[in-house]
Amino acid sequence: MNNIFPKLHKEGYKFLAISIIITFIVWFFSNFLTTIMLLITAWVYYFFRDPDRHSIDDNAFLVSPADGLITDISERTGPIELQLENKSYTRASIFMNVFNCHVNRTPLAGVIEEINYKPGKFLNASLDKASEENERNYYRIKCSKSGEEIIIVQIAGLIARRIVCEVEQGQNLNQGDRIGMIRFGSRVDIYFKNKKILAKIGQNVVAGESLIASE
Repeated sequence: MNNIFPKLHKEGYKFLAISIIITFIVWFFSNFLTTIMLLITAWVYYFFRDPDRHSIDDNAFLVSPADGLITDISERTGPIELQLENKSYTRASIFMNVFNCHVNRTPLAGVIEEINYKPGKFLNASLDKASEENERNYYRIKCSKSGEEIIIVQIAGLIARRIVCEVEQGQNLNQGDRIGMIRFGSRVDIYFKNKKILAKIGQNVVAGESLIASE
């Protein structure tokens, strides 16, 4: 049943309620507008869906932090906001369109060492400069066993207007645990080192399940 009617993320309840109320109001005036609002209401529910996911539960692998399309895999310097601009990382970028599930998850089990929010612009999230200019939230996560560190960056997009963080600094996470979401279209970057790339550009991935890289 969860596959057909997945549970709703808590961020979606007020939007769904507003959509239902508007649908009920226009029902008295226009069949056409009622049909449109019914479609919008269905989309709101679909956008804020929060299905259960089942991770591999193995820190030898990094699972995808987001649903969506991998648009870039390249060597980059680390985020300047975390004072990592002098270190080299592999960065994979995942673009989420308005039909993807927008709940984000941790690629490995570990502790959140740092969370750093940066306000910014709302450029198209598929553009490379969005990672430096848009509203974004950084998570530095350290594997409790190996000491390996990865960086997750939630980046708001052209339509997105709020990044939702559901975890806090010092919190321990299991692989695939929810860390937050971005409302209405966005992108997530993952920075890591010394891994074999398993994913490829143009691949559609599933948060918490699809394998991005391995030891």
